[in-house]
Amino acid sequence: MIKMEDVAKRARVSTSTVSHVLNGTRKVSAKTIEAVQRAVQELGYIPNTLARSLARSRTHTIGVAISALSNHYFSETVHAIETECARHGIMMLFVDTHDDPAQELQVVQALHHRRVDGILLAPSSDPQQAALTYLRSNAIPSVLVDRMAVEGFDQVGVENRQSTAELVTHLIGHGHRRIGMIAGHRGLSTTEERIEGYRQALVEADVPWDPQLLIDGESNSESARVATSALLRLNPPPTAILAANNLMTIGAMHALRDANIEVPGQMALVGFDDFDWADFFLPRLSVIAQPVQALGARAVQLLLQRIDAPEGQRVSERLAPTLRIRNSCGCP
Repeated sequence: MIKMEDVAKRARVSTSTVSHVLNGTRKVSAKTIEAVQRAVQELGYIPNTLARSLARSRTHTIGVAISALSNHYFSETVHAIETECARHGIMMLFVDTHDDPAQELQVVQALHHRRVDGILLAPSSDPQQAALTYLRSNAIPSVLVDRMAVEGFDQVGVENRQSTAELVTHLIGHGHRRIGMIAGHRGLSTTEERIEGYRQALVEADVPWDPQLLIDGESNSESARVATSALLRLNPPPTAILAANNLMTIGAMHALRDANIEVPGQMALVGFDDFDWADFFLPRLSVIAQPVQALGARAVQLLLQRIDAPEGQRVSERLAPTLRIRNSCGCP
């Protein structure tokens, strides 16, 4: 049987340091955390931690670690999770990870130490996957929400590729050949999948690929405003813009307004994510609406199933979004 001492030897640290890394009881450098987690994976060490000792003791509480609560989409997701938890008599502890890998790991550890029965996580773009390694190493029942494509976990998200391709195809149907895309934070599965859908639509319609038309908006409004201004300076500029989340759609609208560009007369604008006031803008925004209520509810259901049955095949589900065509794309 692999012991903590074996992990310490492999990572070239003390046994107490290994304990602090696994249990989050003391601040440890990122380099040390990486060394310990690599040793845990290589040796297949399964710690006898709180999650194991409480395997038969429920707190009827789950942890939710999701970033960017300022994003209306995620705040709606959290609300949907809370509603489903209440339906099952489960309490929810929520902490914002701010899409920061170090914060994300600390949040996951803190929720673990508070004896939650399981954790819902919208993972960051951390290439080291420190939080995911911690969840896996401590055998914590967990479900990945929205951001997927990680093996070994239950996960539920939205179909991003084809829905994005359909929206771009709709713009092409209006005669647009230069379509700009403001992409989200790179490294996130949602960002990469939406980019793939954008490119897929261009290829299928035999529209030439121009890398200048794909620009990073970092998933926030201000970066998207700057990105939109950069697209407008191209020669020639795009005639249509796709913003890959609701905050970036708002940023694009600000930039177009500042440049006195009329939507859709001078620029078509579409977005990924619907939000309450999208139907009240003039023009009304054409968007891809994600099934937020169903997403949050299904995440809780999967987690409760995993808590009841820790072993077994992991489940990966995609929910279909809805294409809502209004006026900002040029439709009457």
